[in-house]
Amino acid sequence: MKQKKGLVLWICGLPGSGKSTIAKIVLRKLAKEHSLQFAYLSMDEIRKMIFTEPTYDDRERDAAYRMIVLIASFLSKSGVSVLIDATAHRRVWRDLARRELGEKYLEAYVKCPIEICIERETKRENGNVRRRLYEDALERSKTGKEVSGLGKVPGVDEPFEESDAEIVVDSLKNSPEQAAGIIVDRASS
Repeated sequence: MKQKKGLVLWICGLPGSGKSTIAKIVLRKLAKEHSLQFAYLSMDEIRKMIFTEPTYDDRERDAAYRMIVLIASFLSKSGVSVLIDATAHRRVWRDLARRELGEKYLEAYVKCPIEICIERETKRENGNVRRRLYEDALERSKTGKEVSGLGKVPGVDEPFEESDAEIVVDSLKNSPEQAAGIIVDRASS
């Protein structure tokens, strides 16, 4: 008997766009309203498990994104649905997931102006992601002075490469609850 693959829903967007807040609401709504359980893969948490002292350089980033796609693929093939919460500013990583997972892949892009992301990041509490991420990157670009543990920052040092996401939510126009509702409606249909 062939096992049914689980859905992989990837919520991506710039740091500060609201993707983690939205992802947590999506998980709650899927479980409560649709009785759907998803494994939650947060890039911030996965990176800290794989790299005890992350450098956020290109090689490490590429390895971390490939690892999250492999984990999601393994879980999906085992019948487990997965929600990935990761910036994924390079299209190549999302394209890898799309190729690996085929019709069981669904991408949700949380669109947000960089100015709003910067404002939100200054209010972030220290945790898995550094506070003042954008401020440090902008200061580095002005002065050329390196900042320890700060790799290329999406939105400042390199662009977010948009793709043909099946779902696009605007976190400036939609509250986290509204954005999550849009994603849940699509993911549960």
